[in-house]
Amino acid sequence: MVMRRAIRKLRQVVRKIRPPRHPHRLFTPAEEHRIVAAIQHAEHETSGLIRIHVEAHCPGDATARAQAVFSSLGMDEKAERNGVLIYLATRDRKFALVGDEGIHKRVPPAFWDEVRDAMAVDFRQGRFAEGVCHGIAAVANHLKAYFPAAPK
Repeated sequence: MVMRRAIRKLRQVVRKIRPPRHPHRLFTPAEEHRIVAAIQHAEHETSGLIRIHVEAHCPGDATARAQAVFSSLGMDEKAERNGVLIYLATRDRKFALVGDEGIHKRVPPAFWDEVRDAMAVDFRQGRFAEGVCHGIAAVANHLKAYFPAAPK
C-alpha cells in the first residue's frame, strides 16, 4: 500500500516536470499571453527583434538548429542585425539562444551563457514560461542599451 502511494506520487511529480507531448502545449494561454507581452514590451523599447520558436524534436545540436531556424525566419535580414531567437525543443529537452551579428558583437562574451544558465534554472523546476520571460528580459536590457528604439 505504501509502495503504491509512493509510485503514484512519483508519477504526479514526473507529469508536472515532463514537457507535454505537443510542443505548442508547453505554455498555458495565460503564459503565452505573458510571453507575448514581454516580447512586445521589449520590442517597444528597442529596435531589436525577439522571437520564440518551439518544436518537439531537435535533430542534432540545438544551437545549429536554432541558427537554421533564425535564417529561415528571415531574422538575419534586418539592417542592424540585432535579432535574437530563443529556441525550444520540448521532447528532446534542448534549448538555445541565438543572437545576430550586431548584438553578438556588443554584448560581453559570457552574456549568452549567463542567460542560458538562468533560464535553465527555471526550466529544471518546471517553470518554462518564467524561464522564457527571464531570458527575454535579460536580452531586452542589452538590446535597449545598444539598440534603443527610434524616436517617434
